[in-house]
Amino acid sequence: MLEHFHVPEKDRVMIRRADLFKTTTDIFEAMGMPHEDAELAADGLVTADIRGCETHGVSNMLRIYIQLFAEGKINPTPDWKITHETSAVATIDADKSHGLVMCPKAMDLAIEKAKKVGIGAVTIHNSNHAGMMAYHAMRAMPHDMIGYAITGGGAVMVPTFGAEPRVGAVPHAWAVPTDKMPPFVLDISSSSVASNKIQLLRRTGAPLLPGLMADEEGTPIMEEQEDVPDGVRLLPWGSTRELGSHKGYGMAVVGQVFSGILSAGLFGVTNPPGNGSQFVAAFSIDAFRDVAEFKSSVDEFLTYLADTPPAPGHDRVYYAGLPEHEETIARERDGIPLHREVIEWFDSTTDELKLDPIGRMG
Repeated sequence: MLEHFHVPEKDRVMIRRADLFKTTTDIFEAMGMPHEDAELAADGLVTADIRGCETHGVSNMLRIYIQLFAEGKINPTPDWKITHETSAVATIDADKSHGLVMCPKAMDLAIEKAKKVGIGAVTIHNSNHAGMMAYHAMRAMPHDMIGYAITGGGAVMVPTFGAEPRVGAVPHAWAVPTDKMPPFVLDISSSSVASNKIQLLRRTGAPLLPGLMADEEGTPIMEEQEDVPDGVRLLPWGSTRELGSHKGYGMAVVGQVFSGILSAGLFGVTNPPGNGSQFVAAFSIDAFRDVAEFKSSVDEFLTYLADTPPAPGHDRVYYAGLPEHEETIARERDGIPLHREVIEWFDSTTDELKLDPIGRMG
């Protein structure tokens, strides 16, 4: 994540991964989730934080989830069902399950199908927010598979030339296993910025960068703004047609076809809020070629990319997944930086739920 969106050093409180995982699990259990599901959901959130994807970690999402539980929009004990199935694919009615629970279970089903026929794909409707999509895609890698995950969502992004939001930000995530190199993990929103990053800007007080949002009439805001506008009108990646916004807009539509329409779930404004939809797929490498040779080739390619001579003003070249790998090492060692406002929220929430307070480092 860009430094612009990080918690300012003066506002940081460092938390150990284990302490954050325990408190988050306790809160999910207090919402009525079974222990196993609470741990699964907590692991998805904390994995986002440990990889530096703070937009989809505890800071932004946990308080929203508590509100959704209170409003009855997340079912802590869902009776989810497979409604359509073949040897390679399935469709799931999630019964308002938490997406951080349903998506890993759906990916496990896709993995089992891929073991048998080479490819497995599962689409989900009647679900909820699923956190960081890379978490679900990465679940396939230990099985020597490539993982892919998409989530739909409500209309928060304007189409190219559009005045009103009509599509979701629709992130796509791919995870490719390697041998010696850190794996390739690409998790990207179809919008110029994930909507959760706007919330981070509001918390940290950082200015709005050009090309991230549109104004109330849909015109791209192409100059830095000290104050983040009210409401959410995200721009497709590319920001303007001249810079390629039609590509991000198109990727959002494709994602909503796979995660929403194919699953009979959410797309645009056609279904009630909260009816989330996702799509996950696993591709078994050994169905295509020798696994060891594949991983060796990916290692060679990623090394080739990382060894690219940097342009003036830059120290090195990265590939998707490498910064997150390095951030994980640093945060496992030094702790996860949470904003002091988030810690205050944790203290208030654990006190209200009669839970142990979150542990601090130092």
